[in-house]
Amino acid sequence: MDLSPGKLVLALSAAMVLTACASIGPPLPPSLELPSPPTDLRAVRKGDEVTLTWTAPTQTTDRKTIRSLGPTRICRGLDQVLKQCGIPAGDAAATAKIKSGAKAVQATYVDTLPDQLERDHPLEFATYAVEVPNASGRSAGLSNQARVPLAPTLLPPRDFSAQVTAQGVVLTWAGEPSPPSQAQKRYIYRIYRRPEDSQQGILVGELPVSGEANVTLADRNIEWEQTYYYRANVTTVAAPQGSSEVRVEGADTREVKVFAHDIFPPAVPSGLQAAYSGPGQQPFIDLIWEPVADVDLAGYNVYRHERDATPVKINAELIKIPAYRDADVTPGKTYAYSVSAVDTRGNQSARSEETGESVP
Repeated sequence: MDLSPGKLVLALSAAMVLTACASIGPPLPPSLELPSPPTDLRAVRKGDEVTLTWTAPTQTTDRKTIRSLGPTRICRGLDQVLKQCGIPAGDAAATAKIKSGAKAVQATYVDTLPDQLERDHPLEFATYAVEVPNASGRSAGLSNQARVPLAPTLLPPRDFSAQVTAQGVVLTWAGEPSPPSQAQKRYIYRIYRRPEDSQQGILVGELPVSGEANVTLADRNIEWEQTYYYRANVTTVAAPQGSSEVRVEGADTREVKVFAHDIFPPAVPSGLQAAYSGPGQQPFIDLIWEPVADVDLAGYNVYRHERDATPVKINAELIKIPAYRDADVTPGKTYAYSVSAVDTRGNQSARSEETGESVP
């Protein structure tokens, strides 16, 4: 069939209209603006406080940018899996209005466990979730869930103090009365140290709570001339039914500041012996003694004197080994010797017991 130019234009126009109409789908339902539930909820317990952290949602369940959020509901229960929030344990403040492309915001809430809850369920767990509603109070459900043990904790140790000694930092505190014997629960002291330039605590040691009146722990793994902060707590070790052993740290003591200034000399050398050698050669007196075991030992000094004279140091530089040869001796004289130890910071020990030797 032949088409005139005019008819051809009309036919093409009609085809284009039909094609355009075919691309239009059914109308989409309006967005309910329900925030996507968080998937990274974490719960950490310290004493009676449980710190919850999660990423506040920035998109709705239909992948649109959230315009605003309502207060987040903090959900807590004893069930292993929470089906619904029920009566919230608290509300976290609403996150500020979110702009398109905004970075995720970390949200935090601290929940204080009721004493009655711990007493009634000491070998159980509390389950947490958060529910994030929109400005109208509607939500898409609960977040992922996190659990913490409900084992009761004790107050921090009393009279916690620290003192610098030659052996390191000695920590002392008043001991707790021996707790009632329970097969599924026990208590331990935990002591932490952190350097001045860090917020990260390092576990120094653990001791059982056994009813002693005064408790002492020595921290020998320090570096001299450094500032440290120490803290301690009583940790509950429990074995809930159907679960492996868990630890719940109690509240910490206040931090105690210590400057590890080394003013402590090494140990005094011992076992000093002197022996003369001379026939057929230049005379000399050999000295030997027991080595000093201090890890920061730098060396030794040797002192000599004659009868009724003041001891004088005879080595020009520190002696690195526990032995010395004195070749500056005169026939017919008797010499008395002693030795001291010196550390890397110049602290010097008292002199050893003297020993004598004569040159024929």
